[in-house]
Amino acid sequence: MTVGEALAHGTHVLAEAGIDTARLESELLLARACDDCARALLYMELRRDLSPEAEENFEALLARRATREPLAYILGHWGFRRLTLKTDRRALIPRPETEIVVERALEHLDGGEPSVLDVGTGTGAIALAIVDEHPRARVTAIDASEDALALARENLHLLGINGRVRLVEHDLTEGLGHDAFDLVVSNPPYIEPGDIETLQPEVRDWEPRIALVSHGATEAVARAATEALRPGGWVVLEIAENQAAKVAGLLLDLGYEHLRVSPDMAGRDRVIEAQWSR
Repeated sequence: MTVGEALAHGTHVLAEAGIDTARLESELLLARACDDCARALLYMELRRDLSPEAEENFEALLARRATREPLAYILGHWGFRRLTLKTDRRALIPRPETEIVVERALEHLDGGEPSVLDVGTGTGAIALAIVDEHPRARVTAIDASEDALALARENLHLLGINGRVRLVEHDLTEGLGHDAFDLVVSNPPYIEPGDIETLQPEVRDWEPRIALVSHGATEAVARAATEALRPGGWVVLEIAENQAAKVAGLLLDLGYEHLRVSPDMAGRDRVIEAQWSR
């Protein structure tokens, strides 16, 4: 099988499995099967025969993706802002929507040594991106999942970001303490329990439900942050596209001020932020 034939074959297999971006994903999986060569190089060698090992690897990767296992889990890594993070089933896959959370969070960090609390860190994406882009920020990143924290710790070591991120196993039901942070940031679970079956199989069947299904997590973070923030500190939350009005009302009732809602790249309300001034 040549490289060109493999790409055509992979595209067909993935399209039959219902994957919209079949050609792109075929390229990425073939590049991975060929010892992580660059996608661009594939098109310079379309007539080259694959080695038996590469062909076998490619078929195995296609079979995994055809079950709708997420591409990020198969590749084992995923891009997030300026970082490449290790990804697997222990945590949610970092998404472009959450990059906007980081962007808004950075807007509220001054040039000193701001103290940040990342609630539900998962892969560590938000915490690691903040310290990568703010040279003096210090982040405490918490998660109730021991497995997710282990993954975040692996990313911390892989990226060489040491000393400014502290990983702590902590359940939100126990509150957030009184450490006086300048910023509390979170991508909390916000899928309603009744909506889980409507999600794409990549999400519904593969990503950890504890990190997906709401059970009041957004309210819990917002409420607990009132005790964890310094006066003048900010909370930045990722929300479901239909939750902006509800969460805005909650934040106002709790005593937050200066609310702002930001859209994602599709124009859907996705991030809400507010200042704690008490």
